[in-house]
Amino acid sequence: MLQHIRLNRGLDIPLKGVAVATVSKTVTPDTIALKPTDFKALVPKLLVKEGEAVKAGTLLFCDKKRPEIGFASPCSGTVEAIVRGDRRKLLEVRIKADKTTDYIHFQIPDIKAISKEDVIRLLLESGLWPVIKQRPFGIVASPKDEPKAIFISGFNSAPLAADLNFILKDEADYLQVAVDMLTKLTKGSVHIGLSNEDYAASPLYKIKGAQLHIFDGPHPAGNVGIQIANVSPIKKGEIVWTVDAVNLAAIGKLFKKGVVDMSRLVAVAGPRVEKPCYVKALPGVAIKEFLPFIMEGEAEIYGQKVANRIISGDVLSGTKVSQEGFLGYYDTLVSVISEGNYCETFGWAKLFRPKKFSLSRSYFSWLTPSKRYNADANLNGGVRAFVVTGLYEKVLPMDIYPVFLLKAILAENIEEMERLGIFEVVEEDLALCEYVCPSKIDVQEIVAKGIDIMIKDME
Repeated sequence: MLQHIRLNRGLDIPLKGVAVATVSKTVTPDTIALKPTDFKALVPKLLVKEGEAVKAGTLLFCDKKRPEIGFASPCSGTVEAIVRGDRRKLLEVRIKADKTTDYIHFQIPDIKAISKEDVIRLLLESGLWPVIKQRPFGIVASPKDEPKAIFISGFNSAPLAADLNFILKDEADYLQVAVDMLTKLTKGSVHIGLSNEDYAASPLYKIKGAQLHIFDGPHPAGNVGIQIANVSPIKKGEIVWTVDAVNLAAIGKLFKKGVVDMSRLVAVAGPRVEKPCYVKALPGVAIKEFLPFIMEGEAEIYGQKVANRIISGDVLSGTKVSQEGFLGYYDTLVSVISEGNYCETFGWAKLFRPKKFSLSRSYFSWLTPSKRYNADANLNGGVRAFVVTGLYEKVLPMDIYPVFLLKAILAENIEEMERLGIFEVVEEDLALCEYVCPSKIDVQEIVAKGIDIMIKDME
């Protein structure tokens, strides 16, 4: 029986440039970069050297604290560069990719009789273990733990988000195999969250061996953290694992084909994208591969020239990257908007602003609910006093007090952080709070600081 959950709090941000469900290009990458910075709380130990030949599935680095957890190359080729930052911090391992991919072939036991130990061993050997994240804190899961449940979100409700039904439409067999393997890793259930709007069209709808939950409501309904909070909230001492739906298919391919195949469809979307569409690519692909779809030059806003901002991920919680950057390990979206470095003369005094979207009724966007907007990165004001307004609670469908949690983090009061819900959240869960904040508080940065404090305290 399906469980229907209605979420009344949240906010859908209607941006222009949603990707059309068509694949416009298959990228044959020139360079792929695997970035340790994509993995929270990771202290990387390099396992390869420049000039070394690698295959898809070769481990490039591991976690120094948990050396059994390795991170695999998504392509074959030659290690082109080891990029380091301050204090020789490892930033990137760049692979000069071959024209055709050469895979390491792993020996797969009979999947009908495979044991939990074999599932863990193969995920570790293949370097696919990092696709499994742990809550609390959103870090790579430990193979030594046993979670109370595993959660998978089958839809993404963020602005301009990739349509997972389209991305996964040919992956149903792999998804079923992956769920069968994950059920061996927990004594609890595998939970799958689907959208009320189109759940019957999802390849995950017919998955056997999992509990399905239908979520009806605005963003952040698609965030797996919100789904966990409304199905089985995390208490102190409990562990839940999460896997995103795209990497769930990669797990299925490993146990079905014996190779690390992380190819995926990536949406290129946003107001500054000329032809919003999907591109078949690998994680870590160079951003330059997406430039043909992005508008050239600068936008003109209030008579001022404004450059493009390219984001790996969604506009609320993604990472700003340069044209020389690379797609994030977990990302299936490249968003492009305008920068916010412009001034609007007497903007605070303008009452009728039909081109602006607002949560409140200060502007008139509430009269045109189907209209999409050409948003940019302008903050529309500076940092102000951090006061209780009640706005955070309007967009956060969780049973916590977000303002008090953030103030506890700023005070570094660990007991209060635990009491107020630090175990239940990661940055993306409070991204909308940052968007609507009248004080212009960097909410996600504060949450990240709180998670760092908790990880260090528990070491």
